[in-house]
Amino acid sequence: MPDVFAHVADWLHDVFVAQWDFWILFGFVGQAFFTMRFVVQWMASEKARRSVVPVAFWFFSLGGGTALLIYAIQRQDPVFIAGQGLGLIIYLRNLRLIYKEKKASVLPDGDRSQG
Repeated sequence: MPDVFAHVADWLHDVFVAQWDFWILFGFVGQAFFTMRFVVQWMASEKARRSVVPVAFWFFSLGGGTALLIYAIQRQDPVFIAGQGLGLIIYLRNLRLIYKEKKASVLPDGDRSQG
C-alpha cells in the first residue's frame, strides 16, 4: 500500500509541480475565467429566483474559451482545440444575437426590421 501512495505522490508532483511553466499558469487563468461564467449565472439566477443567463456569462465564456483555445493550440491537443473552437463560435453568435436584440429595442416604434 505504501507503494501506491508513493506512485500517487510522484504522479501529483509530475503533473502539478515538475511541468509548471507559463502555459500551465495561462491555462489555469483561462479555466478560472471559464468557471466564473457559472458563478455569474448562478448568482444572477439566485437574485432573480429563476434561471437567468446574463450577458456576462457569454463574455466570461468568450474570454475563458479564447484563453483555453490558445492553451490547447500551444499544447497541440486536437480534442481540446475542436471543443473550444466550436464553443467560441457559439459564444460569439449569442453575443451577436443579444446585441441585435438590444439594438432593435431602441429603434423608434419598435421597428425590428433593421439590423
